[in-house]
Amino acid sequence: MMRLLSRAALAAIALTAAQPAAAQEVEAFYKGRAVTMIVPTAPGGINDISGRLVARNLGRFVPGGPTFVVQNVPGGGGLVAANRLANTAERDGSVIAIIQRAVPQLAIEGNPNARFDPSKLTWIGSLSDYADDAYLVVINADHAAKTTQDLRGSTKLRLGGDQPGSTNLAFAYLAKNALGLNVDIVRGYPGAAPMFLAMQRGELDGQIIGYNSVRAGQPALWGEKKLRAILQFARLERHPDLRDIPTARELTTDPKMLALLDFAEMPFFMALPFVAPPGLPADRTKALRDAFMKMVADKEFLAEADKVRLEISPIDGAAVQAIVEKAMKTPRDVVELYSKLASPQN
Repeated sequence: MMRLLSRAALAAIALTAAQPAAAQEVEAFYKGRAVTMIVPTAPGGINDISGRLVARNLGRFVPGGPTFVVQNVPGGGGLVAANRLANTAERDGSVIAIIQRAVPQLAIEGNPNARFDPSKLTWIGSLSDYADDAYLVVINADHAAKTTQDLRGSTKLRLGGDQPGSTNLAFAYLAKNALGLNVDIVRGYPGAAPMFLAMQRGELDGQIIGYNSVRAGQPALWGEKKLRAILQFARLERHPDLRDIPTARELTTDPKMLALLDFAEMPFFMALPFVAPPGLPADRTKALRDAFMKMVADKEFLAEADKVRLEISPIDGAAVQAIVEKAMKTPRDVVELYSKLASPQN
C-alpha cells in the first residue's frame, strides 16, 4: 500500500512539474517571434478587418508575447490560403489564419481544388457565431418586390454575385433553385462594394450580404433607407431588428430543402473562424485557444472591435471543431443536392 501511495505521489508531483514546464516551452517558443497571420482575401472586407484586428491583439495573451504579421493570400474563394495552411505551412504554431467560413464546406462537397480534411485542421476559435447577425437579401428600396411572395410571380430580381465558391453567389443560387424565387444572377463582381455601385447604377437590384456588414460598409445607404432587406438566411428565427423579414426556413416545408438549409447555413455559426495547420503540438494548441478566448473578453479588444463596427459573439476552438464534424456527417444525398442547387451551372 505504501509503495502504491508513493507511486501516486510521484505521479502527481511529475504532473504538477510538467504543467509549468509546458508553459515555459510555449513561452520560450513564442518569445520574440513573428507569427504569420494569413488572410484569404485582398485588403478590405470583413475577413481582412477581422484578421488584422486579431493580429493586433492576440499576441498580448499568448505566452512569450509574439507579434503577428498579416499576409494577404487571396485566390480560389479562400482555397489558396486553406491549402497552403494545410499542406505547406509550418506546423509549429508560427502560422495561423482566418479562413472564409464556407471553405470547409467545399472540402466536404469534394471540390477537387480543396486539398485538405477540415476535421484535421487545428481550430482556434471564431469571433462570431452569427447570433447577432443575419445573411440578408438586400435590394434597392425602390424595387417593385415588397415581399418574397412577389418574387414567386412575374416580378424579377437581378442579384449580383462574386466568383464561384463565394458564399453570396451560392446563396443567390439557393434563393433561385431551392426556394423558387424569380431571380436572375449576375456573377463575377469582385466584392460587395462593386455590387453596391452596380445597384446604384441600376445594373443590379440587390445582393446577399451580412446585416452587420451592410450597416458597417454602407452606413449612408442603409441609414437613409435606400436599401431594404427582403429575406434572411442563417437564422433559425427572425433577427430581433428584422421582425418583418422572413427567414429562408419559413419559405419551405420540404424536409429535403430544410436539411439542405441546415448544411448550407452551418458555416455561419462559425462565421469568422481562426485556424492553424494540422498536427500542431498540444501545448501550443491550448495556448492559442486560451489566448483567443482571453482576447475576446478583453475590454481593449472589444473597444477596438466596436470602432471597426465588428460585433463579437465568440465561440472557442472546440465548438468550431464540433460544427465542422457535424457538417462532415451530413448525408451524402443532401450534400450532393446542395452542390447541384448552389452551383453556377444552374
